[in-house]
Amino acid sequence: MKLFKLIPIFFCFVSFSQNKTDSIALKSIYNYYLTKSKCYSNLEYLSTKIGGRLSGSPQAAQAVIWAKKAMYEAGADTVILQPCMVPHWVRGKKEKCNLTSAKLKINKPLNCVALGNCVGTGPKGISASIIEVKSFEELEKLGAEKIKGKIVFYNVFFDQTHVRTGSAYGETVKYRGKGASYAAKYGAVGSIVRSMTSVADDEAHTGNMNYDTTISKIKVPTLAISYKAADLLSESLKKDADLKVYIETDCKTLPDELSYNVVGQITGSEKPNEFIIAGGHLDSWDNGQGAHDDGTGVVQSIEILTVYKTLGVKPKHSIRAVAFMNEENGLAGGDAYAKFAKEKNEKHISALETDAGGFTPRGFGVDTTFGLYNLVSKWKSLFAPYFVERIEKGGGGADLIALEKLNVPCIGFEPDTQRYFDIHHTAQDTFDKVHKRELELGSAAIGALIYLLDKYQ
Repeated sequence: MKLFKLIPIFFCFVSFSQNKTDSIALKSIYNYYLTKSKCYSNLEYLSTKIGGRLSGSPQAAQAVIWAKKAMYEAGADTVILQPCMVPHWVRGKKEKCNLTSAKLKINKPLNCVALGNCVGTGPKGISASIIEVKSFEELEKLGAEKIKGKIVFYNVFFDQTHVRTGSAYGETVKYRGKGASYAAKYGAVGSIVRSMTSVADDEAHTGNMNYDTTISKIKVPTLAISYKAADLLSESLKKDADLKVYIETDCKTLPDELSYNVVGQITGSEKPNEFIIAGGHLDSWDNGQGAHDDGTGVVQSIEILTVYKTLGVKPKHSIRAVAFMNEENGLAGGDAYAKFAKEKNEKHISALETDAGGFTPRGFGVDTTFGLYNLVSKWKSLFAPYFVERIEKGGGGADLIALEKLNVPCIGFEPDTQRYFDIHHTAQDTFDKVHKRELELGSAAIGALIYLLDKYQ
């Protein structure tokens, strides 16, 4: 037989052999995660013993200490604390929102929550008429004549036709982010948004907003009301356009605080100066326990270190688990990590973020930079037995934006998010909402991907 006829057979054999070896390795990784993983117990401690961890808070500081200890216990060679200055916004006492209408004989509190970075109303609160809008364009058409002295109510629903719930969130979150500034531009004394969710319950969802002084130099208080409260307000307005709403917030912004990213590292055996990272954000909103958002991402990242230690595998590249600080209201941690990497002239060959909850894994969104997507997409058959079926073009999350600007190829872990925005940024984001096996399956998928990235990059 001629040589050229042997070559395809040889490469087929090599490919088959590699796939078999990798399949065995992935099975070992999954077996570990599904029987010995500490993800769930770590999450229980972070969520229930420390709780909500808003940047600048005592709980966020406690979480830094915990994460450093947890990473060493997981098998890190070293743990780096990367300093960053973070905002320190304080919610204060419980917010109030009350609907009154003499015509409809209504005097009813509406379930509400102040948005992050919101200013306080003062102890007397604000009582005003309501103007309802469904877009910034509608707000602009109404103008100052109809808006001045009123509270703007952004009654914008999630588009239920989006199968990916994140797409609906992305379309509506602008009203949370800049709604107050646009309302103030036309003389409004406050703003209210429908909670960023598709579930018709009575839970209010917080989240960050930013006063944009290029739109308006005046800062007005702003809060979110629950889905049911928004329905009630809208229906009541149709029957009584002169009804009043009273809002009261006790928020304030204190001077920035020093905080840290926590970075656990296993140094590579062959390429110690090339880095593969996986991370989630350590901070969370103060009204819940920050379990799905993003305690799950933090413990999934830490567990990667344990897998290498437990299975006795020494990575070629340096592997890092990163607990980013200040994703929720500033991204100071993501910026600090990228700055650190640039100053140290570190070469990052890939970076993964897990910040979409601890639900059943569905796949990964992979950057096309430097051929990363082409590489990862070859492994679809390896993940198929574990029902991780989507490897698509995409990228990382908010904490990796600064790294992406440095041309680092990024990956986003994608679990099933159909239930994510039911509890996102609410008091219901608690440990008991996380399913142990779903969390472990997601952790195993991430750990397996990091293993393959280290082997083949």
